[in-house]
Amino acid sequence: MTDRVWEVFRQEAEGDPFIHGGSVNAPDEELAMHYAREFYGRRQESVRLWVVPRDAIVELDDPDLLQPPFDRSFKRPGGYLIKHKLEAARVRAGSPVGNVEPEGEA
Repeated sequence: MTDRVWEVFRQEAEGDPFIHGGSVNAPDEELAMHYAREFYGRRQESVRLWVVPRDAIVELDDPDLLQPPFDRSFKRPGGYLIKHKLEAARVRAGSPVGNVEPEGEA
């Protein structure tokens, strides 16, 4: 019986993204799950594991899709850092940075 390569992704805490933990060699899914639990979960470093056969992973490496010619960094999940723009606007308006009083209080 030949071993297959299984990729293991682990989640360190609830709500965290899954990260690649490594790979294990096993002839079937049951043994792959056992190895993954032993290598990536026995010290309570993971709350959840994904064990996937390597040949089931689909690769996308098209540079036209992954690295478009236009700068679209503003569309990253973090978005704009508006904090610096607000500070600059407050300086231009003459109010001190970081000293904003809520409306209605005097």
